[in-house]
Amino acid sequence: MQIIARDVPPRTAWSLEQAGVHPLLARLFAARGVRSAEELDDNASKLLPPQTLRGTQEAAVLLADAIAQGQRICIVADYDCDGATACATGLRGLRMLGARPDQLSYVVPDRALHGYGLTPPIVALVKAQQADVLVTVDNGMASHEAVTRARALGMRVIITDHHLPVVLDDGQVSLPDADVIVNPNQPGCDFASKALVGVGVMFYVLLALRAELRKRGVFDAATQPRIDSLLDLVALGTIADVGRLDANNRRLVGLGLKRIRAGRMQPGIAALFTAAGRDPTKASSQDFGFALGPRINAAGRLAEMGLGIECLITDDPARALALAQQLDAINRERRDLEAGMREQAEMMLESVLPEGDPPAALAIFDPDFHEGVVGIVASRLKDRLHRPTFVFALGQDGMLKGSGRSIAGFHLRDALDLVSKRHPGMLRKFGGHAMAAGCTIAEEDFDAFEAALVRVAHDDLDPSLLLRQLSTDGPLDAQWFTAETVSQLDSTVWGPGFEAPVFSDEAEVLNQRLVGERHMKLSLRVQGQVRDGIWFGRTEPLPSKTQLAFRIDLNEFQGRQRVQLIVEGASEPGA
Repeated sequence: MQIIARDVPPRTAWSLEQAGVHPLLARLFAARGVRSAEELDDNASKLLPPQTLRGTQEAAVLLADAIAQGQRICIVADYDCDGATACATGLRGLRMLGARPDQLSYVVPDRALHGYGLTPPIVALVKAQQADVLVTVDNGMASHEAVTRARALGMRVIITDHHLPVVLDDGQVSLPDADVIVNPNQPGCDFASKALVGVGVMFYVLLALRAELRKRGVFDAATQPRIDSLLDLVALGTIADVGRLDANNRRLVGLGLKRIRAGRMQPGIAALFTAAGRDPTKASSQDFGFALGPRINAAGRLAEMGLGIECLITDDPARALALAQQLDAINRERRDLEAGMREQAEMMLESVLPEGDPPAALAIFDPDFHEGVVGIVASRLKDRLHRPTFVFALGQDGMLKGSGRSIAGFHLRDALDLVSKRHPGMLRKFGGHAMAAGCTIAEEDFDAFEAALVRVAHDDLDPSLLLRQLSTDGPLDAQWFTAETVSQLDSTVWGPGFEAPVFSDEAEVLNQRLVGERHMKLSLRVQGQVRDGIWFGRTEPLPSKTQLAFRIDLNEFQGRQRVQLIVEGASEPGA
């Protein structure tokens, strides 16, 4: 591993500090591209205006008309946490803005039965609910046939999504024939945050709808519903979907965290904190990414995402807790299943990978793999080998369903597009983002797909990108090894594109021993001070002197708190 210190523009760090930002945070923010203290202002008034997101005004008029005319509105969700929170945000928000409960319904595809997104069978389910308006959340951009079918059945269709549109072989962008499309990544949209995720798009539609209803005199600025009460859901979905934390997304997440820490949250969010054993008064973006998000996602992977959505839309705390406990049990099952699949995949890799560096990309398939957790296993293998990785499972329809995860510098969805162009007909379906994508292939095409993916990665990936690098914030001054610093860092919004601080320094290893058979407990001398440390998942001993990359955390034992180092990586001193 190569440990690299981020560049810190000294003038920017100084100006942030002069504006009242904590000296350590000023350095960290400057290294992440923050140029002024105004960018750190998370007041709701600083959010990008909804009218700059293309399609929101048209969607607002259509929804306002539907509410006024008593029409039925059905939301078609996705089966991940972004889709679930977007669905819950839509249902709660529409109810707040005047829709009657009997006007609202939702449908969420079954991962194994229906596959992803709006399809003709899902349209049939929506029509069976006698819907007049179909609203997608976190899906729809590739649903050309289904949208055409829905409109032929007399429904109005609003697509709210954030995924990239389909690009044809001639380079033209193909959009479904919906009544309205709201997506920051559609052609002609000037919205400044292209990183908005599905729940964020739905939140912006509700802001536009509220403005439209205000214009129609349904309420005024003093009596209008408080849409910001939904920001706990927006924050959860944004972090769980690994949305890049540009300034606007940081504000959305920060505002949601503030509400949760103050105890103002949906009963389902509170119940998920309880089920996860986390303290909402100390809520952080890590809680969303590693505790609440996985419990919602587990329902879509192994059971039925309706459980997750019901947990987020109920106003009954007792029912919310019961559902959260169900989700917790499903998540434990998911962890066990994932651990077995990962171990099996790693054994397969050891038997097939050549000596030396692995190929530029990897694809793994086993008939016993479970379709619901292939993405998680792909992510773990990608982290271990630092290669774009696809993991496939056999779907109920006999096709292979694959989920992939990528490394920085390799756009996975574009790679699939190139494979599709080079091998017409091989990919029955595909889609996704730069860092995560999915596809469907026939079992007999697996070897050809693997070879094609490796060829694209070999041609497109600069060899330097295949070297595992860890960006850090350099040494942490001894004065900041305090509980107050840990608290300050924990209360800051970190995430993709605005990564949590990882520091690096030379360390002398005074003592090391295995704990729990899988973790290395360390006693270290850093900057002349003896520090406790732990490296989770590390079993090999460290040399007596090493360059460590680490986070800081609090270790509580017998009522005492001590700052400890959570080691993330190591290299030779001076490397």
